[in-house]
Amino acid sequence: MEDKGIIDQYIALAKQGTKEAIDQLMTGLNVDMTLAESKFIDYALGYVENEKGIEIMADYLFNGTQIQRNYCALYFGRMGEYPILRKAYEKGLIDGRQAFSR
Repeated sequence: MEDKGIIDQYIALAKQGTKEAIDQLMTGLNVDMTLAESKFIDYALGYVENEKGIEIMADYLFNGTQIQRNYCALYFGRMGEYPILRKAYEKGLIDGRQAFSR
């Protein structure tokens, strides 16, 4: 059950919603991550719910690496926040499928 512990750690970070906590999650989103890590982080990001955390996610959508922007697009898409996705799309930061798929 090692995976359960990792997921719980990621969820705890996401629930904190602080810059430091979200930075730690976003650092894990890189070309060296495993498929399991990517799924765990993606799942945990759904627990970012406080206003500050959402602002940090928006900052990553506009200023993060391509991988980080992709996961932020998934996050905002799940929230139904299409205006922010349209803005990122219009700036060329994410592609149409990321911005407009439901």
